[in-house]
Amino acid sequence: MSGSPPVQTLSVHEAVGSMLCHDITRIVPGESKGPVFRKGHIVTAEDIPVLLSVGKEYIYVFSPHPGFVHEDEAALRLAAVFAGANIGHGAPSEGRVNFTATCRGLLRIDVPRLTQVNSLGELSLSTLHSLQMVEKGRVVAGTRVVPLLIAEERLQAAEALCTEPLLEVLPLRSMRVGIVTTGSEIYHGRIKDAFGPVLLEKFGALGSSVIDQRFTSDDVDMTSSAIREFVAVGADMVVVTGGMSVDPDDRTPTAIRAAGAEIVVYGAPVYPGAMFLLARIDAGKGRAVPVLGLPGCVMYHKASIFDLIVPRLMAGLAVTAEDIAKLGHGGLCTNCPTCHYPVCAFGKTS
Repeated sequence: MSGSPPVQTLSVHEAVGSMLCHDITRIVPGESKGPVFRKGHIVTAEDIPVLLSVGKEYIYVFSPHPGFVHEDEAALRLAAVFAGANIGHGAPSEGRVNFTATCRGLLRIDVPRLTQVNSLGELSLSTLHSLQMVEKGRVVAGTRVVPLLIAEERLQAAEALCTEPLLEVLPLRSMRVGIVTTGSEIYHGRIKDAFGPVLLEKFGALGSSVIDQRFTSDDVDMTSSAIREFVAVGADMVVVTGGMSVDPDDRTPTAIRAAGAEIVVYGAPVYPGAMFLLARIDAGKGRAVPVLGLPGCVMYHKASIFDLIVPRLMAGLAVTAEDIAKLGHGGLCTNCPTCHYPVCAFGKTS
């Protein structure tokens, strides 16, 4: 890559009447950071004490230089190729452009190409972790170039890497969910079900609805029939609660297989959520219905395997066994006295 163009420095005492070519930043520790003068400002005699107070004895002056792009123009060009679906961005400020989610959904980052872009040098893109829920209006990334002027060829190298956007927000599909609650103790009324209300709240918060909840004993045929019935009436997802541990009476995985589901994975390197099961049933006409075996931890933990996987399915992603395996890095919940999820490390895999 080409080096930087020559830049002339000018004493602030000689700068009256000159036009600033970049923002001048003032930092008040613990209070604020922002431009005290914007690019394009014409320096006056009254500005000299202010410039000196922010540590500027000299300012940079340059003329348009062939083969180089100013930081603001460069940031906007990068923003245009970085941003994908449901990502907006603002105007440059101090050479930086921020990206925001224009809808609620699942943030997806192309992490390998993000690394490639940041390896080019003299430009940067910083993002939130991929595959987390974000609300409309949230800042999800920022980009800027490091020097005031960046070589055109370096900028073009970044653009060439971005034949597809680097970041996007996937809106969640509203799904019709069937719940099958297993366990003879609940089926026969010995204890009251506590799982259903939790799932109603969780699915409602994600914009989906529970079409029905059916109770079955530990009988494999009864449970598998309930699963198939939900698929037959058009459920987009079926979740099965109870019977997910390794006790002899826990037969939910067997029932899910008996319903005709293909198991994607049974067991996840996520705590809470180790006994999670993900399967799919071919419902015909190209429709595959995910079937989830939910361990009991989903009922009483604010954040669990449910919160890591269900949004991905609602966003239309095909979750694989490899995706589940990758959750081991960051899949340990530390059970903080006050849960701050999702503002924590749980489920952040990259």
